[in-house]
Amino acid sequence: MADQLFINGAWVSGERGTFEVTDPATEDVIATVADGGVNNGRAAVDAAQDAFDQWRRTAPRERGELLRRTFELMHRDIDRLTELISAENGKALADARAEVVYAAEFFRWFSEEAVRSSGRWGEAPAGGVRNIVTHHPIGVAALVTPWNFPAAMATRKIAPALAAGCTVVLKPASETPLTAFAVAELMVEAGLPPGVVNVVTTTKSGELVSSWLEDPRVRMLSFTGSTAVGRLLLKQAAERVVVTGMELGGNAPFVVAADADLERAIDSAMVAKLRGGGQACTAANRFYVHEAVAEEFAERLGAAYAKLRVGAAADGADIGPLISAKAVAEISHKVDEAVAAGARITQRLPVPDSGRGHFLAPVVLADVPADSVLVTEETFGPVAPIVTWSDDTALLDMVNGSEFGLAAYVHAGDLQWAITIAERIEAGMVGINRGLVSDPSAPFGGVKQSGLGREGAREGLEEFLETQYLSIAWE
Repeated sequence: MADQLFINGAWVSGERGTFEVTDPATEDVIATVADGGVNNGRAAVDAAQDAFDQWRRTAPRERGELLRRTFELMHRDIDRLTELISAENGKALADARAEVVYAAEFFRWFSEEAVRSSGRWGEAPAGGVRNIVTHHPIGVAALVTPWNFPAAMATRKIAPALAAGCTVVLKPASETPLTAFAVAELMVEAGLPPGVVNVVTTTKSGELVSSWLEDPRVRMLSFTGSTAVGRLLLKQAAERVVVTGMELGGNAPFVVAADADLERAIDSAMVAKLRGGGQACTAANRFYVHEAVAEEFAERLGAAYAKLRVGAAADGADIGPLISAKAVAEISHKVDEAVAAGARITQRLPVPDSGRGHFLAPVVLADVPADSVLVTEETFGPVAPIVTWSDDTALLDMVNGSEFGLAAYVHAGDLQWAITIAERIEAGMVGINRGLVSDPSAPFGGVKQSGLGREGAREGLEEFLETQYLSIAWE
């Protein structure tokens, strides 16, 4: 039903007509999707508001069971969802399959968290009063998700919102809307009541989201996307003091010490750098390698790159396309600038010569200047710039010299040194001797310009709850 919007448990037409979704590997049109407008968005909020009171009163166990059933259905349909993500996003099949597994875990995790209510009861210090601290669902939540993880970014928001007792309106990215509709269909099969989850796709994201932020019934905005857009949304949210959760840009450093296990570091680097073809906010964006092992690290990383094949997922490739031709042009320009400034390309893979698809050659660069745009700006692609270091203080100055602070990675033989450095890195998440930090049971989020709030873990549920306390005369 991709040519229609999902509102109040039914499939309805978009007031702006339709738009096309293309496969970034072939540039072929794979679907026609409903193009929603402000009126559709208002109808979605109507439905969510109407469903809220009943949903918030639904027993936590029942809410949790619905999420659990959706988890099971996602695993039942894992092959279909894998192919769908790969078609609209371009990911390699193994990468897309891993996303489905990861995305489903949010339904399982929050199905368990839904029944674990928290609160406090106690006597006031002055006596004569008992205080009860409890929590309530915040209300209708607007969820805005990006194209790079079309399943996981949706489930990471939907699952805690529903577990908390909220109802939602979801706007997925126009580049990758099909997965969101597929998840909604599975939730309906799992027993989702009408109006609890509503999905509105549009080519006019700014207009739609602004209308939600202006609606007094929308009490929370959860956004994943660029820092630039996040700043604009925060300004709009401030007008009505809307609660916000912001998961924004990143520029993750990957630190390699002189005593690091290089084989393990390379394995981690391949995961941290190339998950989603490098199109992830947690992707290792800049490699700081100790001068004693920098040359060997570059050689090993290049050799690991050389084992990969770039192309369409349908052809069994390991690395797929970027999301757009614009992304290819921008990153290619950054690589050229870095080389002009003294960087040295040690590995560059071939790309398909069909003339179709948004493919970028994966590149490893050594001797990259610390002030190169490849280092100072987030690069959403399979490019690995290596900067050398020798002094801990200078290393931390470089690592923390970014306005972003989402994820970071540290590899070292001396675990105490690694933890000491990690604690001094200004980032919300640090992987130590591993290249993956995302986990539904852990609080995902950053500091500085990388966002506000946390997703996943118990903290992810609390984002959708309001605290209330009752003061009771006792004597």
